[in-house]
Amino acid sequence: SALLVYKGLNCCESVYSPSSQEHILRQESGLQICMSRSDIISTVEFNHSGELLATGDKGGRVVIFQQETENKSQPQCRSEYNVYSTFQSHEPEFDYLKSLEIEEKINKIRWLPQKNAAQFLLSTNDKTIKLWKISERDKRPEGYNLKEEDGRYRDAATITTLRVPVFRPMDLMVEASPRRVFVNGHTYHINSISVNSDNETYLSADDLRINLWHLEITDRSFNVVDIKPANMEELTEVITAAEFHPHQCNTFVYSSSKGTIRLCDMRASALCDKHSKLFEEPEDPSNRSFFSEIISSISDVKFSHNGRYMMTRDYLSVKIWDLNMENRPVETYQVHEYLRSKLCSLYENDCIFDKFECCWNGNDSVVMTGSYNNFFRMLDRSQRRDVTLEASRESCKARQVLKPRRVCAGGKRKKDEISVDSLDFNKKILHTAWHPQENIIAVATTNNLYIFQEKVN
Repeated sequence: SALLVYKGLNCCESVYSPSSQEHILRQESGLQICMSRSDIISTVEFNHSGELLATGDKGGRVVIFQQETENKSQPQCRSEYNVYSTFQSHEPEFDYLKSLEIEEKINKIRWLPQKNAAQFLLSTNDKTIKLWKISERDKRPEGYNLKEEDGRYRDAATITTLRVPVFRPMDLMVEASPRRVFVNGHTYHINSISVNSDNETYLSADDLRINLWHLEITDRSFNVVDIKPANMEELTEVITAAEFHPHQCNTFVYSSSKGTIRLCDMRASALCDKHSKLFEEPEDPSNRSFFSEIISSISDVKFSHNGRYMMTRDYLSVKIWDLNMENRPVETYQVHEYLRSKLCSLYENDCIFDKFECCWNGNDSVVMTGSYNNFFRMLDRSQRRDVTLEASRESCKARQVLKPRRVCAGGKRKKDEISVDSLDFNKKILHTAWHPQENIIAVATTNNLYIFQEKVN
């Protein structure tokens, strides 16, 4: 069948906006919409089957959406997800030793492969990582000998017969319970977590260090990368993202603010300060500017599902690297090159520091990443074609096919084009996710979650 990019996208929209005391106002379609700052989505992640979709927000909540089972047989309704469970993952804390507030915002969510009826996921804020168990309960025990149904203990003198407790059906209840809390592993803010292919360990990365944890051990971790200089005034780069290889449990990569990616092999050394491979593209002198160092910083790195390639996202582009070739990427895609002339104003409003994520489709043939004005880009690797689409309430009605959008960088603007000067930089898609098996995608715009599926004839 034709690829998702060119066959069209149908829209199925889910909006999550719980109430909160702290509110901000934003202008949309001429109307003032009241939006809580804590409702802004900060991460999106499908589980390994794609049946569940988790989002984390700045209020420390995790919301899990479940694919509608009765609609799985209807191709046009496969992207219908409903709220499955909502729970408070992190609370705001205060570090009294450093007089620092630790906000509750969820930085990353990572699912563990399912081993039994329950699901497990890791969620992290700036300092604390938690392992959550999500399980279903549709039966309850009745007929205790020593206590009543309401929990009160019975008078032992009144017990004359022995009863065998039985399970009775009850309404389905989804429970989220914290099984492990991993603390005191990071001095700086955690930006990445990644589960190892051995399903026993995971890594967590902050600005200067990467730690290796065992899922069963909460009170200690093993430091595998430490780039902190003896004198902090000599600091020239920070770690921006890290990920384990999908098949090789000894291999991981981490990216830096200097635009480099280092591949490390834990078989070579326990402390991986010396990398096995360094991926770096020489800078084009013609594009050198005051902002070059800022826009070359890598905001996300993702291995392909087959483990042969990795994808990196910097401010203006997406690059695909072959793990066997370090000197340059095999593919480079411009995401919003028309913003190069706007870097000065983007620097002044701090947008130049936005961290865009990227993701692969199930067979690694298409990649996706976000942009401004609620635009997101889909890039077909095999046909070297791309399309820009928009996630907004105006353009997204259920079952409506999305129309490609084009941006006019200068000169005479065509009828269907939007001028680069009229782009809204407050509307941005930083977080995206792709169903691991189907052409279903999820994109987050501030406090809205949009789910799209491939057009079904």
